[in-house]
Amino acid sequence: MHSKSSKLSSADISAIVNAWLKRFETALATRDLRATTDLFQADSHWRDVVAFTWNIESRTGNNVIGSKLFSVAAAIKPRNLRIAPNRTPPRIVSRTGVETIEALFAFETAHGNASGVIRLVPVETGWAAWMLSTVLDDLSKVPGSRKSLRPVLTDEPRAFGGDNWLDRRHKTQTYTDHEPTCVVIGAGQAGLAIAARLGALGIDTLVIDRHTRIGDNWRRRYHALTLHNEVFVNHFPYLPFPETWPVYIPKDKLANWFEFYAEVMELNVWTGTALEHGHYNEHTEQWELSLKRHDSSIRRVRPRHVVFATGVSAIPAWPALPGLEDFMGTVLHSGDFTSGAAWAGKNALIVGTGTSAHDVAQELEASGAHVTMIQRSTTYVVSLKQAQKVYSIYQEGPSVDDCDLLATATSYPVMVRAYQMSTAEMKAEDQPLLDRLTARGFRLSEGDPDHTGFQMQYMRHGGGYYFNVGCSERIADGKINLMRWSDIERFSPIGVTTKNGTVKPADIIVMATGYKSQQETVRALLGDEVAQTVGPIWGFDDGGELANMWKRTPQPGLWFTAGSLAQSRIYSKYLALQINAIELGLTSKTAPPVPQNGISARERDLWR
Repeated sequence: MHSKSSKLSSADISAIVNAWLKRFETALATRDLRATTDLFQADSHWRDVVAFTWNIESRTGNNVIGSKLFSVAAAIKPRNLRIAPNRTPPRIVSRTGVETIEALFAFETAHGNASGVIRLVPVETGWAAWMLSTVLDDLSKVPGSRKSLRPVLTDEPRAFGGDNWLDRRHKTQTYTDHEPTCVVIGAGQAGLAIAARLGALGIDTLVIDRHTRIGDNWRRRYHALTLHNEVFVNHFPYLPFPETWPVYIPKDKLANWFEFYAEVMELNVWTGTALEHGHYNEHTEQWELSLKRHDSSIRRVRPRHVVFATGVSAIPAWPALPGLEDFMGTVLHSGDFTSGAAWAGKNALIVGTGTSAHDVAQELEASGAHVTMIQRSTTYVVSLKQAQKVYSIYQEGPSVDDCDLLATATSYPVMVRAYQMSTAEMKAEDQPLLDRLTARGFRLSEGDPDHTGFQMQYMRHGGGYYFNVGCSERIADGKINLMRWSDIERFSPIGVTTKNGTVKPADIIVMATGYKSQQETVRALLGDEVAQTVGPIWGFDDGGELANMWKRTPQPGLWFTAGSLAQSRIYSKYLALQINAIELGLTSKTAPPVPQNGISARERDLWR
């Protein structure tokens, strides 16, 4: 620990934070660019989540940060900056190897209440900001906005002889006499989370899902599926999981929770309903959507906003592999695989070595099948225990809400360094197993090109990693066989033929080959023009943020949400606030340009 911070008492730490916040507020109020810039060290980072910019964007470097704050502060009017009451107090922590004072603070803007995280480091002149994050909490200062999440009694009239709550719920859900303000496509964790957030803000939202039941997107997946991260990270908005729940949640238990959550939160969900096609009417600023219902009837709705919550796993990817069309056995995508019971004593080929491939292989092998995995590219492997290190902040003691705020407080360059460090730590712990896999010919990566592990693999590519829950040992022990794609000539009617002429027989081939990009989902449902207008979805943009996620896009009225349960919980709040702000006339539907935020061109090249 830095000698300057190691001797500080709690009172000293709070005094340092309060002094910095006061100087920061004064600099912004007086529009003093020099004073604002001087509050940050040269290598500093600011991430704003809707509070100052109506956007999710980052800035790097004190001059870049100062200039942006200078340009927006007059309109936002930040004031009453203070250490957040009733939250985790300021403390000394280590983040990416840097000893820093970390403090949660509260403030007000012209539109509502806001929060932030400041991380201060000692400099010659005192204390300077290394990292700053600012997030909008509500729009309570705007006329017409909902001031409380809980409806008051006047919203629930006791009309004796008239409609009761259930009658009103049925009428609301049918949409026979009104249009939804927003349509959410997909009733998985992302769709339900954003619908709950919008509903809490009083924004009429309809969720559609092609499955028969809410939760079927998990319920219909392979038999042994259990979440790979711990329950403490995965709570839903407003309604955390019971304390009696297991650390790793089984898929069917989670699916049933989805159904329960939609009912309790009074979400309007049409199951058995698919978007056939849609068109944006620029004159009315509404979407014109054709929805195919469970009875094959077509219902047309005209919302002002459409949120795609189909996730990063919507349309299965089927690569063109030579000879696969000639195979006479069963071929299916891993997304359609449910159980290995029917394949006992049979030969199974798994194309791919990501998480789904490993889980399917382990299910088949445990069911008595003879399994061979075909590796097409390198894969990052980490034990389930070590993988939890990236969520360690949720085990530090602060509440889930405080941890969620802290989770928003890291910009791209710092995030890369954090994952490099955790990846190195996890690799050291897992090294004996990794050596055994290498000896078997399994091609490992560390999260190329910059050794950032599975989290960056997921955010950059949507896959390419495996949380080991036992399959790696089966591979290392030779109980699950391994082939390299480079050794294969083509598939044949009875299996696969290698370049040396050997035939590997198969009864079933499971294509664990991932999914197409969300841009292709848009193309299939809304057409080429909208897909091209929006551009890439997911993966990092030039500003170091996930492209077009949880924020306005180049297509007015079109939004995207996806990711883990934690990401869905955290960022649904800010997506909903942006839609609410547009409905209240506070900002436009047009997405701002992606900022060139001071990150070097070489760094940007790494995440593409």
